[in-house]
Formats: sequence, C-alpha cells, structure tokens
Amino acid sequence: MRTALLAAAALLALTAAAPASGTVTGTVVHIRDDAFVPASLSIKPGDKVTFVNDDDDAHTATADDASWDSEGLNQGQKWTHVFTKAGKVAYHCTVHPMMHGTIVVKAASRPASAS
Repeated sequence: MRTALLAAAALLALTAAAPASGTVTGTVVHIRDDAFVPASLSIKPGDKVTFVNDDDDAHTATADDASWDSEGLNQGQKWTHVFTKAGKVAYHCTVHPMMHGTIVVKAASRPASAS
C-alpha cells in the first residue's frame, strides 16, 4: 500500500510540474497547495508571467494595488500578464487571503558610457 501511495505521489508531482495544456512562454508561477510557486521572482520589463492553477481549488492572482487581476482560475486554467513597468509588485489570492507572492520587475541596465 505504501509503495502505491509513493508511486501515486511521484506521478502527481511530475504532472503538477508540467505546464497546463497549451504552450506557455516566459516565466510560470504555479498555484498548488494553496501557495504560489515560486512565491517571489525577478523579471525584466516586457516579460510575461503565466499563472497556472495546479490546485483543486479555484484561485486568483491579484495585484495588491488592483492594477491587474486574473479573476477566478479553476483547476488547470492559466492566465498571463505582461509586466511593463519596473518596480516591486505584491500580489495575493482573493479567495485565499493567506496566499501572497512578489514579482520584482528590474529596470533595464544601461551600458557603461564610453569615455
């Protein structure tokens, strides 16, 4: 029985790590076990972040400043947002307020000027 449970858990972990159906480009934040994975990440302006709900509950990815909101994502659904401005963006799940994440959009570095 224990071997069967371990095998089932391993299979679940492998399928949960795979993106939802369809092609996902850019950075992926998985929603699983009532958490954003990874909870914190750094990107560049213009990068896409796709939120994929791998959980069995509905969730949202909602900016704390209300600048963007995925609305309800059911199991297996995904939503993509393009981050255009540099800065730190905190976000949460409106359904499960204990779920939080942070995205740091790093400004493009300027090349050193030639003397």
